Amino acid sequence: MLCPRVVAYRDVTREVASAMSKLASTLAGVLAEALLGHKNAPGVERERFPEGCDETTCFLRLNRYPPCPLLPDTFGLVPHTDSDFLTVLCQDQVGGLQLMKDSRWLAVKPIPGALIVNIGDLFQAWSNNRYKSVEHKVMTNATTERYSVAYFLCPSYDSPIGTCREPTPYMPFTFGEYRRKVQEDVKRTGKKVGLPSFLV
Repeated sequence: MLCPRVVAYRDVTREVASAMSKLASTLAGVLAEALLGHKNAPGVERERFPEGCDETTCFLRLNRYPPCPLLPDTFGLVPHTDSDFLTVLCQDQVGGLQLMKDSRWLAVKPIPGALIVNIGDLFQAWSNNRYKSVEHKVMTNATTERYSVAYFLCPSYDSPIGTCREPTPYMPFTFGEYRRKVQEDVKRTGKKVGLPSFLV
């Protein structure tokens, strides 16, 4: 039998995941409709876009970044883009998240009660590069630990990513093929290559 604190933690985590799932799906549908220029666009049902994404394929990640007093420029998370459709992030007030913009790293100032939404690689591919997957990193704090909660909107591994319209700069691929290629690249080169591997 689980202790009451564990049960309460599990219940809150499920509630947060459910709320973030609804938000992520709604945002993805709205962004797809905006790109296509109208509601109820063919192939875009807001409740089911992107196809193949549901509670069994998406996930919630709880992150803890301990303080690092000896090395002030230590990565909590190395520079990367997310390999999903989009990510909904809730961060605490410590800060440390940075985004790449115009070849410069910009700190994302925490705003109480605000969520951060990052476009992922799959949305960039589906949108034919109209939406850009944002490169980001996390820097540790010298004195204070940092916490964040991230929800990743991912399809099943066998889901084809598709495109909003033809022609597309990308060859056809599934999410599973994309993930395998990313893992191969990291093993081979030490870093993620990502979408350039799938250009036609």
